[in-house]
Amino acid sequence: MYEWLLIAHIISVISWMVGLLYLPRLMVYHSVAIGKAEPSETFKIMERRLLKGIMTPAMISSWIFGLSLAYYSNLWADVWLMVKMTLVIFLSAYHMVAAGWVRKFANDENTHSQKYFRVANEAPTVIMIVVVILVVIKPF
Repeated sequence: MYEWLLIAHIISVISWMVGLLYLPRLMVYHSVAIGKAEPSETFKIMERRLLKGIMTPAMISSWIFGLSLAYYSNLWADVWLMVKMTLVIFLSAYHMVAAGWVRKFANDENTHSQKYFRVANEAPTVIMIVVVILVVIKPF
């Protein structure tokens, strides 16, 4: 059972991270396309589908399978897991902020530049690297 939970968790996390890394990149291009009706509408569809069709289900399943793994393995007292879960909470908050960006673009209310989204794209990358190190090395 553990291996199947782990497989499901890894697939979910990969799917979620792809979305967290790709959505701001789409917004870089979308912010450049503002004022051009056809490309802007295409980006709105792409952003909405990525968020609702891939990212949000992947985030939810990442949490479900991750918590199931922690329960099954009885790892609750491990400090590395608590640090990892704190970082995953930050990723979840970032996800919610990104959902707000999607809403603003959908309503033609974006106020951020392409540079803003380029910088914003780095946060999940850094967190992902730290989480992978925590999971593999288990330094605490």
